[in-house]
Amino acid sequence: MNHIIEKLKKIKEKKLYRELKYIETAQSPKVKIEGKDFILLGSNNYLGLCDDYRLKKAAIDAINKYGVGSGGSRLTTGNYDIHRELEKKIASFKGTEASLVFNTGYMANVGIISALCDRNWVIFCDKLNHASIIDGCHLSGAKLIRYKHCDMNDLLDKVNKYKKNNNLIVTDGVFSMDGDIAPLSDIVKIAKENDIMTMVDDAHATGILGKNGAGTASYFNLDNKIDIMMGTLSKSVASEGGYAAGSKDLIDYLKNSARSFIYSTALSPATIAVSIKALEIIEKDEERRFNLLKMSNWFQNELKIAGFNVIETKTPIIPIMIGPADKAVEFSKNLLEEGIYIPAIRPPSVPEGTSRLRISLMATHTTQDLEEALTKIKLIGRKLNIIGG
Repeated sequence: MNHIIEKLKKIKEKKLYRELKYIETAQSPKVKIEGKDFILLGSNNYLGLCDDYRLKKAAIDAINKYGVGSGGSRLTTGNYDIHRELEKKIASFKGTEASLVFNTGYMANVGIISALCDRNWVIFCDKLNHASIIDGCHLSGAKLIRYKHCDMNDLLDKVNKYKKNNNLIVTDGVFSMDGDIAPLSDIVKIAKENDIMTMVDDAHATGILGKNGAGTASYFNLDNKIDIMMGTLSKSVASEGGYAAGSKDLIDYLKNSARSFIYSTALSPATIAVSIKALEIIEKDEERRFNLLKMSNWFQNELKIAGFNVIETKTPIIPIMIGPADKAVEFSKNLLEEGIYIPAIRPPSVPEGTSRLRISLMATHTTQDLEEALTKIKLIGRKLNIIGG
């Protein structure tokens, strides 16, 4: 325990210590924390569906029909007809032959990569890929080669230097902390020319980019060009779970080989029902997605005009770059006192020296919400000498 206490002390000294905040209302543009009202600008509920009455009704109907718990793993007694319905829906949505639902996006990445690859494989991985991808690579035993973020020259150099008989390029579609989009057309070109499999984590693109919100491959008109499509059901889809989508052979293999799928109790029927209903809404509601992206572009430009260092994005993820962890924490704390909840993101979530405020907008934010937030962000930014004026 002394060793743990010493490590905790160092975490606190570096301003990397995190305390949980408990939200007392639905995940909406405005929430309550300890009885106080806050404008929430850090949620992954991009399309604002977490409190949608249609999704709540789908959950209630499923509970009335199936009960609450699933009762077992998918390969034993926890496999319901509603799971099959969702997997057919995901495959259709992503334009693949089949899909498989995992309990979380983390478990999907770890399960897919460790089932597919072993020590005879080489995995080429963007340096800013999500931690679950990195953990899946390590767990697989494959040789891990990390290329510079979205740098196709570096990727090609490393492919030429390290590729073997079995190779995989894996990338986020939209990077969760930067909000930028992977150059997927170039990645696919390199992969095809070198006979390399491709995998895309579309957690933050699903519901946001592409035709009907189908994701990054659709955004780049690369349908059927990605070998493994992975994503989550916990962001725009406003539910829980992760998925793999691809060929029937791939999905059959994962059902029988991915340990995070095989050895987990299935998601509850209510959760599955919510995902099905959310995907139905996402496919039809183009206006919600269009308005979100338009609003995000306006908000980003307003921050730039004010003088903030903002990473250029075409998504609802808008990072204000701060640098030192302690200053990012101070900024977030000051905003919280003004009724604005924007989490400070610091190592190990981002590289040392790149701590930031990660703003993410919801389709259900109002202009009034965002104008109030902008006023207070500028106020605190000037107070802390992050911007002039």
